[in-house]
Amino acid sequence: MSENNKADKALVSTGSPEESKKSIQSLTPKEIVAELDKYIIGQDSAKKSVAVALRNRYRRSLVSEKMREEITPKNILMMGPTGCGKTEIARRLAKLMNAPFVKVEATKFTEVGYVGRDVDSMIRDLVETSLRLTKNAHMQEKYDIADMLAEQKILEAIIPGAKQSETKVQKTPYEMIMNAYMGQQNQQTQPQENVQQTQETELAREQVKQQLRAGLLEDQLIEIQIDDKPMSNQLDVGNEGMSIAIGNIFDGMMPKKTKTKKVRVKDARRILREQEAQNLLDMDQITDEALNNAEQNGIVFIDEIDKIANANNYSGADVSREGVQRDILPIVEGSVVNTKYGPVKTDHILFIGAGAFHTAKPTDLIPELQGRFPIRVELKSLDKEDFVKILTVPENAQVKQHQALLATEGIDLEFTDDAIDEIADLSCKMNEQNENIGARRLATVLEKLLEDISYEIPEPDESGKITIDRDFVRSKFADTIRRDDMDRYII
Repeated sequence: MSENNKADKALVSTGSPEESKKSIQSLTPKEIVAELDKYIIGQDSAKKSVAVALRNRYRRSLVSEKMREEITPKNILMMGPTGCGKTEIARRLAKLMNAPFVKVEATKFTEVGYVGRDVDSMIRDLVETSLRLTKNAHMQEKYDIADMLAEQKILEAIIPGAKQSETKVQKTPYEMIMNAYMGQQNQQTQPQENVQQTQETELAREQVKQQLRAGLLEDQLIEIQIDDKPMSNQLDVGNEGMSIAIGNIFDGMMPKKTKTKKVRVKDARRILREQEAQNLLDMDQITDEALNNAEQNGIVFIDEIDKIANANNYSGADVSREGVQRDILPIVEGSVVNTKYGPVKTDHILFIGAGAFHTAKPTDLIPELQGRFPIRVELKSLDKEDFVKILTVPENAQVKQHQALLATEGIDLEFTDDAIDEIADLSCKMNEQNENIGARRLATVLEKLLEDISYEIPEPDESGKITIDRDFVRSKFADTIRRDDMDRYII
């Protein structure tokens, strides 16, 4: 843990680059590390590097436009064994900044001319993620109006003919004057019985509205009209991710189709809310913001990058490794990738490479690609002390997760300190004697430890709790420990 002040500032969750700048502006690199410390144990040097990289993005936004174009992200290469926190650091970094983030595996790509994923697909995936973030942010802004529109449609479904222009739809002064004038004319010419009927309808409508807002009609069945959106047919134009939705080509030329659906009021409110918010969106604006967000704030995490390094410099079955590196190179150093939403420049996207580098070394990558990852961070293997902290300290600690899950069954699960110590010690031994999978071993041990409790849901003891102590842990893994001990003496 580095010496820093814990950041108590709440981050605003939006998808636009402008709001991302606002949220990151209040966090210094030390405070960014403090936020990461809430979820990640140790690896201070790696957290320090990504915190500086994150802060530099905000600093770049404050310089002159001419200088801004010259400042490119300093990509990071993380080296460390599996399960030591490489992916989690990058993922938490993206959440902290609320930036578009994708994780790809370098081994999934193949050199141009081979069957498989091309490297451009990582940018197309990033754009899809950015579009989803930006759309969700705009949907949140439209929900207030959408709730009003949904309520009007539900009222109309309960009391047909009870439409009322209560939603705040802006009108021109001319329209307002003409509406008022026509209303007076209608009142003068309208028969008395029609006026009385209208008043009764309005009174009933107000009563139903109050009942709706009080939640008294949630289980009543009503019929609503929803947009009928058939599954669009995708035409593959020969490039992965560049398919065309044939149905969308003629979408603007034909009237929207609707269908009647009978649902409960509580479900109708949710369906209509999403539908009305969707109809209020300006997709052209959202697409433009999403592309800009991907270009300026996007983070691409390339895992297993060591697997495409040619450690022995030989040809044969792995001849395409160097080809994949050369295909990744222009993406990392800055190029334009065509997506179905428009071209995307990769000059200011932050790339984080990661790998165990057991058999290969960073120097086994082609020199050009090495130079595009100027910041190198080595993550250490986790020991028993780290495991104890991982089990208890983070806000999303695995022990806390299991306690929350079993609490839904009325089980108050308690772990003693010696039980935590035994779980950490057992996990370390299993990593030493078998494949070292880092902190992921804790999940394996905990699942096995609590398997019978989750299945049988036993009654708690007199204190109202189910206590997990050292003896309980040892009894669960007695066979495993005995077998491992015997293996030590077998030559």
